[in-house]
Amino acid sequence: MMMMFNQYGGWGPMGPGGPGMGPGGPMMGGPGSEFMPKEIMTLKSSVLYPPPQNAPPPTTRERPMGCRTIFVGGLPENVTEEMIAEVFENFGNIVSIRKGKKNFAHIRYELEDSVERALYVSGYRMKIEDKDDKPNTGRLHVDYAQARDDQYEFECKQRAVIREMRHYQRIEEDRLRPPSPPPVVHYSDHESLTLLEKLKSDTEYQIANNIVITWLERGDLTKRNVANFYSLIQCTNSQIRKLLSEKNDAEQDVQRAKQKYQAAFEGIIQQFDQIERVFSSALKQRNWDHFSKAQRKNIELWHKQLQEVKKQQQEEFLGSREEDDMEMSDNDDISDPSAAKKKKMDDQIAASTLHIQENQLTFLREDNEALKRQVEAFQNETLLIRQENKDALLEKDNQMKMLQTVLQGMQQQLIQTRTKIKELEKYKALATKAAASFGEKAKDKTGDKEGTEDKEGTEEQTESEAKEDTTEQVTTEETEEKTPVVPDIPFLNITSLSSGSNLTITEKEAKLIGLICCFLHVHPNGASVDYIWSYLHQLGMVSRTSELDDLMERLPMLFKRVMSGVGATIEKRWQFLGYQSTATNFLSM
Repeated sequence: MMMMFNQYGGWGPMGPGGPGMGPGGPMMGGPGSEFMPKEIMTLKSSVLYPPPQNAPPPTTRERPMGCRTIFVGGLPENVTEEMIAEVFENFGNIVSIRKGKKNFAHIRYELEDSVERALYVSGYRMKIEDKDDKPNTGRLHVDYAQARDDQYEFECKQRAVIREMRHYQRIEEDRLRPPSPPPVVHYSDHESLTLLEKLKSDTEYQIANNIVITWLERGDLTKRNVANFYSLIQCTNSQIRKLLSEKNDAEQDVQRAKQKYQAAFEGIIQQFDQIERVFSSALKQRNWDHFSKAQRKNIELWHKQLQEVKKQQQEEFLGSREEDDMEMSDNDDISDPSAAKKKKMDDQIAASTLHIQENQLTFLREDNEALKRQVEAFQNETLLIRQENKDALLEKDNQMKMLQTVLQGMQQQLIQTRTKIKELEKYKALATKAAASFGEKAKDKTGDKEGTEDKEGTEEQTESEAKEDTTEQVTTEETEEKTPVVPDIPFLNITSLSSGSNLTITEKEAKLIGLICCFLHVHPNGASVDYIWSYLHQLGMVSRTSELDDLMERLPMLFKRVMSGVGATIEKRWQFLGYQSTATNFLSM
């Protein structure tokens, strides 16, 4: 099968797409090229025949570092540089070709990877124009070449990499290096005064002390500034007292911690005693008989464990007390013969203090229980007060509901009276029409009977008036039977509201009075006319504030005008007076 170099950088069967002929494939000297069979490669000016399959692989020397040049030997005698370029330019961009006189050449590539691909042709037989004569044939041998240019460029690259690594290393060292201390200022009178203030502060004392040391080592102390240096040394000397006081404070803190530890230890031992009392009371015969065998075993085991733990803790506590006593005795005179007696007395005092503390604990428990009882009593009182407040709120709600029912009854009564008035007006209109028609008929009669007719007309008028009175009485009786009886409420009596004078109130005004009373009852401190008008205007009941002022001024027993505020914040408010004098009467009803 004839093979040609394709446009994809590999050898294939007369065109692209040969199996495994892509870039870096087996035919390009890539991985697996030693396992693929080599085939004939046909070029324009020459043909390359592969070596026999049983032939040994071609040998190569060790590759030099940065090698980009190959040695090609075994070229035909009639070969030219163009033919060599035609074969080897397919493996990479060629920089230069140097052809020797004895059938060899050196080819330099642009990239190092091209050298590895060019080794694939080693062992092929090259025939110019497919001729078999000796000047036109030759077996190619491709190997690495050691060129000075390649070595020089490789060394230049290595030096550049080393320089870059050194640069990054220097940057990292600079980043990790601790900052250098600030330079010490030179001595001057002003700097000495500022340094004196820094020596007095705890935060900047160390830096200021170092500056004083450097000034003294430099030799800045002279007769002129000896007073300043003396004050600086005096200030540093005063720091000794501060350090001693800090040491005393630290020792006191340690002593307090020890005392606190001992107090906590004593409390733990007391709790162990209480637990042991529980077990001892459980081990009594009257209680012990009620437990089962398994329960008795567990209780005995727990009791033994408690005794062991208690013994260990007591030994530890006494050991700590002995250590403290030893420390105290070291500070005192060792040769004192009464030390043993003092120790016994101290032990007795400690035992008595423990007993006193136990008694105090019992008293504190009793006080705690008494306080718990008092808290429960306070809680019960608060619950009672809340219940009373709820009852008062319920009474107020009931009063509001009663007022609402009364107002509804008044509105119904007003509507009924308006219907009655309209019916009476209709009856009166009919009576006047009947009287007019009767008078016209009487005029048509003879003039002689005028006097008599006048008398009859007057009698008929009296009769009609009597009939109208009877009809009015009947209608009033019927309405009284139909309408429900509303109790007489003092603060709703129209005659009493207008100070004894009868006051005519329309249906709209009655509704307004009811709504205003409800609104002002919700606002016990009073409300301005504009505020009341805004509420009623939303309901579509009133269009001007002057109407409300006139209506409430006409009812002084229900509404009262009050001035509130000081200076520029003076405001006129209306208050509801219905509950002030008549609440008790209303509840009694």
